[in-house]
Amino acid sequence: MKRRQFIQSGSLMTLPIFLGGLEVNAIAKSSLFNLVNNTDDRILVIIQLNGGNDGLNMVIPMDQYQGLTSVRPDLLIPETKVLKLTDLTGVNPNMTGIQRLYNEGKIGVVQSVGYPNQNRSHFRSTDIWTSASAADEYLSTGWLGRYLDLKYPGYPTDYPNEEYPDPFAITLGAVVSETCQGSISNFSFTLTGQDSILTVEETEAPQATETCYYKNIDFVKTTISQSNAYAARVLEAFDKGNNISSYGADNRLAQQLKIVANLISGGLQTKIYVTSLGGFDTHANQVQIGDSTLGNHANLLKTVSDAIASFMDDCQALGINERVVGMTFSEFGRQIAANNSFGTDHGTAAPLFVFGTCINPQVLGNNPSIPQQVTPQEGVAMQYDFRSVYATLLVDWLGAKDSDIKTVLFDDFAKLPLIQGCIPDDVTEVDKGSEIQVFPNPCTSETTLRFTLDAKAHIHIAVYDVLGSMIRLITDKSLDGGDHSIKIDTMSLVSGAYHIRMQQNHMVQTLRFIKV
Repeated sequence: MKRRQFIQSGSLMTLPIFLGGLEVNAIAKSSLFNLVNNTDDRILVIIQLNGGNDGLNMVIPMDQYQGLTSVRPDLLIPETKVLKLTDLTGVNPNMTGIQRLYNEGKIGVVQSVGYPNQNRSHFRSTDIWTSASAADEYLSTGWLGRYLDLKYPGYPTDYPNEEYPDPFAITLGAVVSETCQGSISNFSFTLTGQDSILTVEETEAPQATETCYYKNIDFVKTTISQSNAYAARVLEAFDKGNNISSYGADNRLAQQLKIVANLISGGLQTKIYVTSLGGFDTHANQVQIGDSTLGNHANLLKTVSDAIASFMDDCQALGINERVVGMTFSEFGRQIAANNSFGTDHGTAAPLFVFGTCINPQVLGNNPSIPQQVTPQEGVAMQYDFRSVYATLLVDWLGAKDSDIKTVLFDDFAKLPLIQGCIPDDVTEVDKGSEIQVFPNPCTSETTLRFTLDAKAHIHIAVYDVLGSMIRLITDKSLDGGDHSIKIDTMSLVSGAYHIRMQQNHMVQTLRFIKV
């Protein structure tokens, strides 16, 4: 049989362009199952929900039905049909797989995840999530790309090689993920399936080195050689891998995760997989008129739930479950109040899932507070900065150093208690925090924040408007243990609703107050 040469269509120009003198056949001689030890054996799977997912219709605050009934009566899931995770929190009735995984200790929920000064543009907010930038900062690298730059310096020069023959990241889809964009090249190899790996013949080297086309032809030749090397490894893992559990044939996300499980079981050493599902921009017909448990969003949530459940079952059956942790994210949540088209408009914070055998099966954070009357365009107040989720996965799962966090994320974001088991020395403990009170509420010229600290702690307190913009930093320093009372001047604030967000180590609390 003729020697096969492969390249993934659509990923040619995103792959490294130098082989460093390593022949393609030298790569093929290394063991496919030469898996490295410790944290290098762990894999992160990312599920991007494109369009802005309505978190209030996915993770339902069961203690907020009075407010939900008032502000989104046509979208509200009947309380009797909510699938309970805890006494206070449940999920959409179409997410039976998520409920089962939660009961099995394989799903965690992080409430109200976002970032200060929320941008409600799909493109810009996606850029912020994938680059881990501040809202007013523009970066040309992705957060995982910067991490991989630290771990594999010099890439793409001299890669692939005998020690690292496989792609460091794989994007399931037609477009390479900006999440994995490094300082020089993207670490991600794009893939839609085994059949999408196409044959490409290598070009002949140009004879005259001084011709105007020499550099261009040499660039194409080198890129094809390296892409063929990666593609051959991926195809070999396809052939050696397996799936045991069943995946829905019409489930777009499940089919991506099926490929992920197949490649992991086939021995591919890829560290990061990025998958995605679109359709979450539910401005209209989010639910079926007359039955809020049906409709476009219900179908999407069922797709997500069934896909993650099939993937986790497959990982368990394949014996790779302790190597895999995953997370979901969307560029923003939706507004609290429904619009007039049986849908929701662009909002701010929203919950996300983490999944795996080694995660902490919990609902982290408080249910969002839903008043009976909301300000126009009001979104869910942020509790957790998404970069704290990233920091936790980098350190507690992928094995990054604490000192690397500031290099990768440009600040020392607090880790969250997301990982437990599988890495007993690195588990982040939960902080109990301190209950906070705001009075008077409503207020006119000032209000007072009261709280008690058990011991000295660093406290960050800020005031946000209902669109998610931070309008005033109250304090960001260490405070001694004991009772504290902080007056907040509200004279200059226009009448309306605001949020006070207080972060104490890993504990975050958000309270809504009214200026009249």
